[in-house]
Amino acid sequence: MAVPKVLLYYAFTPIADPDAIRLWQRDLCESLNLRGRILISKHGINGTVGGDLDNVKMYLRKTKEYPGFKKMDAKWSDGTGLDENGLSLDFPKLSVKARPEIVAFGVPDEIEVNNRGIVGGGKKLKPHELDALVAERGDEVLFFDGRNAWEAEIGRFKNAIVPDVMTTQDFVRELESGKYDHIKDKPIVTYCTGGIRCEILTPIMKARGFKEVYQIDGGIVRYGEARGNQGLWEGSLYVFDKRITMDFAPDVKLLGTCTSCGTKSNHMVNCVDKSCREQMVVCEECAAKPVYCDEHANIRA
Repeated sequence: MAVPKVLLYYAFTPIADPDAIRLWQRDLCESLNLRGRILISKHGINGTVGGDLDNVKMYLRKTKEYPGFKKMDAKWSDGTGLDENGLSLDFPKLSVKARPEIVAFGVPDEIEVNNRGIVGGGKKLKPHELDALVAERGDEVLFFDGRNAWEAEIGRFKNAIVPDVMTTQDFVRELESGKYDHIKDKPIVTYCTGGIRCEILTPIMKARGFKEVYQIDGGIVRYGEARGNQGLWEGSLYVFDKRITMDFAPDVKLLGTCTSCGTKSNHMVNCVDKSCREQMVVCEECAAKPVYCDEHANIRA
């Protein structure tokens, strides 16, 4: 029986010819009936693919044959299903692209990578190490969300700082704004979905004067797998595929508030205006009718 799975992964390693890796990855995914999104740059690879479990396992084995990807950080989760052709229902297509950055912070020349990964990043903490740091230093420890602000609406670490950013490229401007100068001497724990954004965010923060910077090894996914609803993480995790959200245990705390009726919800939808990419918390009942963001609702009024 086919078992749908989703694989989230990345590896930082110098790549001399990103386009050659792009072609190899495209052909490999097509041969294994996989869908998803893969980005390759001179810094490494970042991808999410879905399909039948056996095919995804084969994909990971083949990808790890490339020397720089041998120690790739990979995370598994359940897919929602496969269509009649055995293709993942969680992705509309296969997209494999070469780009200047595998996460678009807008500073490709600022990031340095060697055969051990990112140079100058924050110290990585396993879930038990993070809990120990907070137990030892208490409220002195500050959580810093490395995602877009709307992702934090349905899930975040307790008392986290959520920067005012709508895209990853907004982070450099935000960090240089001066609004965080008063915490530059504090222990800062950055976090993001699978860890890749923090791999880049932490050296950017350190270069701008943040002195004690940590990142969660494997991101929210690894911490949630270890702690479920019993740790420092609260709510649901936003994911960039058709599942939209995932939970680490039943009876998750609802942090989001429906923009239409005000009830608590972890359900998110896109503004229905096709030119808009804004995501909003909208309960399932209100989502049964078209929902517009404030900007496009005012245009229609």
